[in-house]
Amino acid sequence: MIVLENVSKSFDGGTTYSVQNISLHVPRGKLLALLGGSGCGKTTTLKMINRLIDPSSGRIVVNGQDVRQADPVQLRRGIGYVFQGSGLFPHLTVAENIAVVPNLLSWPTDRIVARVDELLAMVNLPAGEYRERYPRQLSGGQQQRVGFARALAAGPEVMLLDEPFGALDPVTRDELRAEFLDLRHRLGLTAVMVTHDMIEALLSADLIAVMNAGKLLQLGTPHELLANPADDFVAALMASPKHQTEKLQALTAHA
Repeated sequence: MIVLENVSKSFDGGTTYSVQNISLHVPRGKLLALLGGSGCGKTTTLKMINRLIDPSSGRIVVNGQDVRQADPVQLRRGIGYVFQGSGLFPHLTVAENIAVVPNLLSWPTDRIVARVDELLAMVNLPAGEYRERYPRQLSGGQQQRVGFARALAAGPEVMLLDEPFGALDPVTRDELRAEFLDLRHRLGLTAVMVTHDMIEALLSADLIAVMNAGKLLQLGTPHELLANPADDFVAALMASPKHQTEKLQALTAHA
């Protein structure tokens, strides 16, 4: 469904590389987490999939189409994109935010209204209560739900998510992540999510790509990475949630 073949990105003509020789495959209906610290190249990799950034070399294929052969505007309209902090337009209502892409696609008004109401129900925001509100009238979790609805408006098969839960409090984060995973499974979405949170990657993803300094260190299932880390960096990364669990267990034992 999503294939990257020897993809690299340099912003200075090849002196340094933000991403270097990345190759991976995300099967249809699966979620890949791009995991790594700040500056490791994961967001650059994500943005190359829908050509917000063009690769310096290599090939990216989405649903059988080489993205470099596609019109970038049309490509992005067919791929859902969710930002950290929702990225809603503050001067538009909830309904208007969700309807941005359908309006660009010149859908009939009645179809847009029906789709907005359908999506609001899907993200647990009753249309009668929320469609005419503005982003400033919503909590952070509600704003992100609208962000998900907007990303799904045109019925994409692919969704890209850049730290989608990073700006939320822990309780809202866990709740919204569970809702998104359920929604993704119900809709059969193929997704790529950027995160620096090991627990989030382990609990959310079918596949995890561990990145460091622009390079892909290991690609595998959560179980494969935990059981057989490819090198010391991946081993240290995977050890962190284990240590946190042990500390919590120790605290519980002494409570």
